[in-house]
Amino acid sequence: MFRYLIVLLWPAVIAVLIGGAYLLTRRSSDGLSGDGLTPRDGRRRHGHRGAGISSLRDSTTGAGQIILVAVVGGAVAVGVMSLLGLLVVHHGLTIDKPIFTWMQTHRVHVMKSLMERLTKIGDTWTTWGAAAAAAVCLAVTWREKRWVPPVALATLIVVDHFATLALRHEFERLGPPTSPLGTYPSGGCDRCIVFFGLIAYLLWREFSGRRATAIWAGAAVLALGFNEAYSRVYLSLHWFTDSLSGLLYGGLLLAGMIIAVQLVAGRPVQPLTDRQAEGVPAGLAAEDPVA
Repeated sequence: MFRYLIVLLWPAVIAVLIGGAYLLTRRSSDGLSGDGLTPRDGRRRHGHRGAGISSLRDSTTGAGQIILVAVVGGAVAVGVMSLLGLLVVHHGLTIDKPIFTWMQTHRVHVMKSLMERLTKIGDTWTTWGAAAAAAVCLAVTWREKRWVPPVALATLIVVDHFATLALRHEFERLGPPTSPLGTYPSGGCDRCIVFFGLIAYLLWREFSGRRATAIWAGAAVLALGFNEAYSRVYLSLHWFTDSLSGLLYGGLLLAGMIIAVQLVAGRPVQPLTDRQAEGVPAGLAAEDPVA
């Protein structure tokens, strides 16, 4: 019976994330408290809509800022995970070994086959391919500073790769007996959070800016991260503590990348519809001068 309970954990957590997102969006729409974003009326964004791509000098400076902040953020993430690693590596097996043994004897064949497919979402080439595709699409569709998405995503690939190598070189922790290459922290869990999280953020800030959309996007990224952590542990590809550490690690890297993007692209903007919902008369909004 217990093997089916652990199987039910996967859809249960996904359902909780969906339900939580729904309740948060309802609360947000009922409260109409605003989200502190800069208003827009469809005719104006950070400057002239027809301003085009920033000058070469500005783009070079901005790209340098993104890289610098991303590297600093990566260093901070490595520092935090290094401190956590001292606890995980030396004491994690107290939790990991019982979970590993239990999973080995309570797997369900159908669930195992499903997880073997879903766990590939966090593979290196899957996430890098998604980042490359998003970089190309966003470079075409962004209204201003179109170099930001490709620079941010390319920088993320490099920072995430070398920061992860640094942690693995520092700890050299072997994974479970069935998958000794699964090391601390879980790269698959990290990549699901940081790559899909940054893609979701870039899409949201350019095409929505609504709080409700941010909540749903965040729930989707969390669902991908949970799916990866669950599948890695269920298949015994990683220790349990390595998977949890990977989620935290990805969140730290994602926070650094969001700060880097906001530094050069400014804060996200709020659609006019949200502004009207907060009680701003349509006529007053229409009086805003066109930049």
